[in-house]
Amino acid sequence: METVANPTYMKRKRNGRISIKAGSKSERVIRLTMMLLFVLTVTAFLLFDYTGLELWTAIVETGQNLKVMFFEPALNHFTWAEAFYQVGVTLGLAVLSTIIGAVIAFFLALMAATNLSKEWVTKVVRVIVAFIRAVPTVLWVLIFAIAAGLGSEAAVLGMLFHSIAYLVKAFSEAFEEVDKGILEALRATGSSWWHVVIHGIMPSTFTYILSWTFLRFEINFAVAVAMGAAAGAGGIGFELFMASGFYFDLSEVGFITYAILIIAIILEVFSTQLKNRYFPSSVRN
Repeated sequence: METVANPTYMKRKRNGRISIKAGSKSERVIRLTMMLLFVLTVTAFLLFDYTGLELWTAIVETGQNLKVMFFEPALNHFTWAEAFYQVGVTLGLAVLSTIIGAVIAFFLALMAATNLSKEWVTKVVRVIVAFIRAVPTVLWVLIFAIAAGLGSEAAVLGMLFHSIAYLVKAFSEAFEEVDKGILEALRATGSSWWHVVIHGIMPSTFTYILSWTFLRFEINFAVAVAMGAAAGAGGIGFELFMASGFYFDLSEVGFITYAILIIAIILEVFSTQLKNRYFPSSVRN
């Protein structure tokens, strides 16, 4: 079994001696950053206005609310049929944004991959998707909610934008990992660009594309729950917003939370099955 020595940082002084310090420069920067964040957090808690706060009463009431929420779940403002329908709406938002986003991202990723496109095209595509990816999904949804109006269209467009930027990065990196010898052999036989993509890129990266797409679907489902209220897209997220902020029905909040949790578990199980089928070696490791 190989052992890795502790990293050291060496610096030559003016007198010719070498100063050796444990830990690299980047590690010290990380430690200082963490210490600074800890100090700022403690300072923020000390500067809070605690006027009128009754800590014990707040703890007791919080515990009572959690008890009602998670131990007494119930449907009071909509039926089981409506609950299934709203869950279907949320899943539909996630499916639409993921499938459309994956198709568009595939073609953009071909232009973003350095081994398939010209350098200036790669840089342009990567800069654009980096900008899109830097803007949070909720902000894109709100932008389209203003432009297109509240509804499912704004939610799908907002999630679609961020899904494309996310998947372009993932797909392009997978394309760049393809063995150069395969691509050079195809090009040497006079294969066209599309022939190289279909017979060289796709067979080697299909499982990665499938895995990344499903991962993005899981993310989009979670986002769709939140955007159901923020963009007025409906779905189980809108019902959660109504139960918590309008009806203040803690039992219904608990029921909806359990429903979302069950769906998330089902998606995780399905994702694990995909990994077991297409990436058996990585699962064992």
